Amino acid sequence: MRDQETFLPYEDDELDATTGEFELSERQALRRVPGLSTELSDITEVEYRQLRLERVVLVGVWTEGTQDDADNSLTELAALAETAGSQVLEGLIQRRNRPDPATYIGRGKVDDLSAVVLATGADTVICDGELSPSQLRNLEQRTKVKVVDRTALILDIFAQHAKSREGKAQVELAQLEYLLPRLRGWGETLSRQTGGSGRGGGAGGGVGLRGPGETKLETDRRRIRHRIARLRREIKSMATVRQTKRARRSRNAVPAVAIAGYTNAGKSSLLNRLTGAGVLVENALFATLDPTTRRATASDGRLYTLSDTVGFVRHLPHQIVEAFRSTLEEVGDADLVVHVVDGTHPDPEEQVRAVREVLAEVGADRLPELLVVNKVDATDEETLLRLKRLWPEAVLASAHSGRGVDELREAIEQRLPRPAVEVRAVLPYDRGDLVARVHRQGEVLSTAHLPEGTLLHVRVGQALAAELVPYRAGDRLTSEERVGAGR
Repeated sequence: MRDQETFLPYEDDELDATTGEFELSERQALRRVPGLSTELSDITEVEYRQLRLERVVLVGVWTEGTQDDADNSLTELAALAETAGSQVLEGLIQRRNRPDPATYIGRGKVDDLSAVVLATGADTVICDGELSPSQLRNLEQRTKVKVVDRTALILDIFAQHAKSREGKAQVELAQLEYLLPRLRGWGETLSRQTGGSGRGGGAGGGVGLRGPGETKLETDRRRIRHRIARLRREIKSMATVRQTKRARRSRNAVPAVAIAGYTNAGKSSLLNRLTGAGVLVENALFATLDPTTRRATASDGRLYTLSDTVGFVRHLPHQIVEAFRSTLEEVGDADLVVHVVDGTHPDPEEQVRAVREVLAEVGADRLPELLVVNKVDATDEETLLRLKRLWPEAVLASAHSGRGVDELREAIEQRLPRPAVEVRAVLPYDRGDLVARVHRQGEVLSTAHLPEGTLLHVRVGQALAAELVPYRAGDRLTSEERVGAGR
């Protein structure tokens, strides 16, 4: 009834199909509540530390590149922090040849950072790089607030957004592998649990008090290692299911297209626009992590699949790449990679470089690539001209407005692999099932209807060509084919 439909967020069904509106509203209803406690009293209460960020100060070290590069990097860190549910109060950049091995920004600058933290009332410092356990510990001791690095921040966002069983297992594995060498780096809470910090000589240690602390650390490490081993076994079994599905598509000669690109470039929006998949779309980094595969039909009737993949980012943590390797292999096994670039980003060239770097890690750099500049409806003409000169073969499109989507669909179809075997066959009229398979899996060059059956001139794969051998038309029907095709 219409009265019942009024409870939907939107009455437009197409909008729901292209933005994942139900899932989006559910996520927005589960945002963090600010003002709650941010500390864990005991790290052993959870399998891994899930960050609870509130009011943060960002710190970056500028070691190479231009000032714009450094600013863009810190701007991206701010977007990551906001995606994790925090409020960014201040951003600081220091120019150095390399990060300080003890405190990341140098001892003198730590005092300046402490003053900013005190003045702003921040409870967390986020560093734009991966910190060592000693750097984490030193910064926390000097600033008296929690310190988080870029890797832990990205892992926290992944933990919030993973939905499938495989995605959650992959994120947990990445977090545990990151946490294992940093048990001491999260502050002194752990070492105080039993009154000693072991042979490391931390706070609370002394004669007669070293053993219990070390025992606790080793117990936690052992639990984490056991959990890591179990997660690896689970992910391996789930990867087998994924491989079976890919093998089935390969047997059926269904071409696979993978949509890859920088996070928040609009991959899910394009998938929704091309297939009506209804995948969640949100203006946030790493909004969707679980890969989505949908079937599409080319203009000549052939089937192919479109797969949305996890978004990439510069300096993507290696723990994520390793944990999501089975998911990223979906890209490596594709026949074509549709590389989506955000046309509104201040540095799209850096986005492309970062994505190609990760694709090379999973062996997908050898695949054909179709570059798509998305969000052209929000991009100025000068930028579009520059990108067109930079990437002449790129397709300019907008998943939001639909501009260029038809050209994108046509470009994808032109780059799909074509079946290798050319066949002329006359299929009896009672073999409509075989005719349908030829249209679904092959490329139909011409069709004619003869008294004895349907004459098809097609390109098909090896397996289907073998099934058509009993119906091969041969040279004797070449003239009939010519006449029939002209009808």
